Amino acid sequence: MPKHEELLRAPVKESRILPLCLVAPALLTVLVLFVYPLCYSLVTAFVDKGGQPTLGNFYRAFEFYSVDIGFTVVIVTLSTFAVGVLAIAIGGYLTLGECAPAVALLRWVYRWPLFIPFVVAAQCMRTFLAKNGLMNNSLVSLGLLDPQSTVGFLDWRGIVITFVWKQLPFVALLVSGAMASLDRTTIEAARNLGAGRLRILVEIVVPQVRPTLMVGLILSFVTMMSVLSVPIMVSGESPTMITVDMAFRINNYGDYGAANALGFISYALTGAAAWIYLRRGIAGGGKP
Repeated sequence: MPKHEELLRAPVKESRILPLCLVAPALLTVLVLFVYPLCYSLVTAFVDKGGQPTLGNFYRAFEFYSVDIGFTVVIVTLSTFAVGVLAIAIGGYLTLGECAPAVALLRWVYRWPLFIPFVVAAQCMRTFLAKNGLMNNSLVSLGLLDPQSTVGFLDWRGIVITFVWKQLPFVALLVSGAMASLDRTTIEAARNLGAGRLRILVEIVVPQVRPTLMVGLILSFVTMMSVLSVPIMVSGESPTMITVDMAFRINNYGDYGAANALGFISYALTGAAAWIYLRRGIAGGGKP
């Protein structure tokens, strides 16, 4: 081979190796810290302590925690629905609102929880939603509530409130961005025909941003399914969520099989939500 061809090929090989070297550390981290534990947990959910195939782990999981599994589905579904409704309301007001100061204030305030970790959010809600917490004390000081009639929300309601407060900015940011990028001509045409802001939002704006909304809700559903700090810190009652049961089986009994079986069930639930979204997207020609 002529020397000039060898010189031309050398830079090409180096240009291919350099990106691989840059990606390798991140790829190795993902494989070691995420892919391997995921595969290991899926496999050990179907084997006993002796390494023999079994469904006993799932039998124990459903025998002891079937109520908690249903509770988890209800809590996460309710929180996801509330996040979707409030995200539409926030995005709609940012897009269609006519009071500039209110729009600017809302745009500035609603993003705050986005930068707060779940564990911090849970601790804040413990002091805010307690019977003698900040919420009730503020209402009492304003004369809107009697001190003897205060009620705490450190139960399933506190979990839902925390989840919604924490995940709402993420979905609202996606939805408001999608709404801001819409063609304003249809909105202005509807206004000229006498349509109100609520009708414009429901019938014109929301259908156009539905794919973005669905993506945000699916990601929020998956995130809330995996949170441990909120249910364990906000509510100490039973039933509780799957993540608490998984931690309990490992910490108290060393029962990784049942814990991984519960993890597999949570994978199945989140996978079903993603499958529904993808199925609708395929059926709708890429428009979920």
